[in-house]
Amino acid sequence: MQSQAKYPQPLSLEFFPPRTEQGMEKLKTVIEGLGSIQPEYMSVTYGAGGTTQEKTMETVRYIQTQTDYQAAPHLTCIGATHESVSDLLEQYDQLGVKRIVALRGDLPSGMMDPGEFKYASDLVAFIREQKGDRFHIEVAAYPETHPQARNCEVGIKWFKHKIDQGADSAITQYFYNFDSYRYFIDNCEKHGIDLPIVPGIMPITNYENLIRFSQGCGAEVPRWLKCRLESFEDDKESLLAFGRDVVMELSQTLLDAGAPGLHFYSMNSIEPTLEIAQSLTFKS
Repeated sequence: MQSQAKYPQPLSLEFFPPRTEQGMEKLKTVIEGLGSIQPEYMSVTYGAGGTTQEKTMETVRYIQTQTDYQAAPHLTCIGATHESVSDLLEQYDQLGVKRIVALRGDLPSGMMDPGEFKYASDLVAFIREQKGDRFHIEVAAYPETHPQARNCEVGIKWFKHKIDQGADSAITQYFYNFDSYRYFIDNCEKHGIDLPIVPGIMPITNYENLIRFSQGCGAEVPRWLKCRLESFEDDKESLLAFGRDVVMELSQTLLDAGAPGLHFYSMNSIEPTLEIAQSLTFKS
């Protein structure tokens, strides 16, 4: 029997599939350690062009069959075929998976042809065509605008089109400015988008990695935050404490403002996700 979410505003977790047996053993420990927050589901990422497909399936199978939690595999469509996606959907169906995170994905280096799917909206429509309501479909949302959109208006139109193909809910790219989420939700409502949009939460553990990753995915690290993180230099302990406080405050502000839950990008570590989750208070 799968466990139920512990909180009125549910929490969920994201993992990446380990490449080694040692990494998989570590992830099993992480899953056990984070189980105390009783996540609604645990999502598993999928590399560009499906490059981690085998490891993603292995991780999903472990969560789905060897733990009390629901697995939610990421499924990217760039470089995929209708046949390959249909095959994966059938495998997930057989495993009892109830939720899919449907994404466009990045074009792998050297690949010129995106394949039979050009956009995440195509993937969402295909899943609905193939499996009806069998899966709860999550899609990505970008409070600070999709990195490839010309402006916010274009970005919100793309997002609405994706929703209209049959998505059930959305997970946002991480952000550190509460107003970006608030204004995004307001804009969604103006465009008739009415579904749960769950904020993605990225704990801060390493300045250089955060900046590099943010540049790659289009997430903004506010100037004030950059300045503070830079000031710690080699003081890792102070950086971790400050980063934890920043993300705790943001997470609580989001819940207090009515966010339908929080999705933690755990980076396959127990801390600080556990500390942040345990610090939160929830509306009854």
